Amino acid sequence: MPTIPDAKPFHYEFGIDHVALVCIDMQRDFCQAGGFAESLGDDLSKLQPCIPVIAKLQEAFRKAELPIIHTKECHKPDFSDLPTAKRNRGNPKLKIGDVGPMGRILIDGEPGADFIPECYPQEWELVISKPGKDTFYNTEFDDYLKMRKITHLIITGVTTEVCVQTTMRCANDRGYDCVLVEDGTDSFFPEFKEMTLKALVAQGGIVGWTATSDQVLKSLEPILAAR
Repeated sequence: MPTIPDAKPFHYEFGIDHVALVCIDMQRDFCQAGGFAESLGDDLSKLQPCIPVIAKLQEAFRKAELPIIHTKECHKPDFSDLPTAKRNRGNPKLKIGDVGPMGRILIDGEPGADFIPECYPQEWELVISKPGKDTFYNTEFDDYLKMRKITHLIITGVTTEVCVQTTMRCANDRGYDCVLVEDGTDSFFPEFKEMTLKALVAQGGIVGWTATSDQVLKSLEPILAAR
């Protein structure tokens, strides 16, 4: 059984038939100039370090023929899944649904809601459009994991303390064993990332595990060698 012996707070094991890589919200609206994050005044450079890390993990999982799941936070064009409170929160100069440089902000099917080229899904990989921070909320995520008998999730994406942490906590409540890749996630607020990583593994791994991408890749070496 593949193992990450140096994961925090202790070793992490997973079955090769029961693990998936989850890439959360690697979207143009969050990661590129002209998107929603920039309209909020966020420093896009803070998210750039995790992009090549996630791309490398995706490459390894594809070579190992293991499933990859991509999420994107977005809403229906008619706002039927967008609470008014969410649209108005923070008093942004451009709200969800407004027209920005990359189309209507965080609306499914618009260029800004699409994935950045470096982390773009392959046509056979599952893409989940989620209306909230939690990937399980009002989506097919849990049904897909159960259908594929996936019990272990290797989690990456942005931002660490919002959609990434929320998804990991909700996965933990549902019985999934999750490891967050430390260098495969980033936040516009580095101090929030640091505290999130500590909180997830506190009290003996109350939410789950963390590990570096190198540790994850090393655990995949026996699988890759057998392919």
